[in-house]
Amino acid sequence: TDNATKLSAQMDKWLANAKEPEVSDVPCRGIIGPHAGFSYSGPTSAYAYKYIDSKKVKRIFILGPSHCHYTERCELTRCKSYETPLGNIPIDKAIIAQLYKTGKFEMMDLSVDEEEHSIELHLPYIAKIMEGVDYTLVPILVGSLNSKAEKMYGEILAPFMKDPENFFVISSDFCHWGSRFRFTWYDKRYGDVWQSIEALDRKGMALIESLDPQGFSSYLRSFRNTICGRHPIGVFLNAIVAFKDKQHPKMKFVHYAQSSKVRYKQDSSVSYAAAVCHFCSNQDDDDAAEGKEQKSG
Repeated sequence: TDNATKLSAQMDKWLANAKEPEVSDVPCRGIIGPHAGFSYSGPTSAYAYKYIDSKKVKRIFILGPSHCHYTERCELTRCKSYETPLGNIPIDKAIIAQLYKTGKFEMMDLSVDEEEHSIELHLPYIAKIMEGVDYTLVPILVGSLNSKAEKMYGEILAPFMKDPENFFVISSDFCHWGSRFRFTWYDKRYGDVWQSIEALDRKGMALIESLDPQGFSSYLRSFRNTICGRHPIGVFLNAIVAFKDKQHPKMKFVHYAQSSKVRYKQDSSVSYAAAVCHFCSNQDDDDAAEGKEQKSG
């Protein structure tokens, strides 16, 4: 909706319904969240956005997959700001320029920027959570990358993880199941189709939690699961692996949902998952983050 009051109230309700993080001394540094129609994916996104401590964030990198524009690279916005019903979000032009100077990024056409929804659908939550805080946004459109390219972009982004005021948002839905998505994988050992879908998704989610980009790529090759943000996730996993600063990264999924419980071949569904990532500086923080997420899942 373009109505700021209704949109804000809707997100307030979803955030209130999401489970409360129980330990706050280990700051969350990144999330994975969905980008489907807001009424479908909004409740799941709340579980991830609830972990953001806006007082500790000054810059947000958001990586979203390209749905309508084919590219084998990552692309950067030309815009100075993004408009949302809750106010404009300033783009970090200095970081955009710094990334472009690597020679590995293209600049996004404005028409592509306007048409792509994977980044757009996260903007209301970002504006909501960061309300009253000075911050900038670094939007990155992620193309159809091979494993080598995911590793390269991950290594480019890894140094930005050193700054604790940098935050990462990874935009992805999970399984798109049904004939309209040309994906009808089903293993009857798990029960109904929706249970098989969940089992397939959770195989991939476990590899993401293990921070295993190679394993995740192998899983995608084997099962062809239609995770639309697989390349942004791959870049993020590679960035975490490349980030070496005596940190103990922890990734944990805190919520999972499906748009419908598929039982018949003519049905369809999209899966939504929310994950949070903490960078723990010592074993005590590592244990604290682990305990929090076990209670919140």
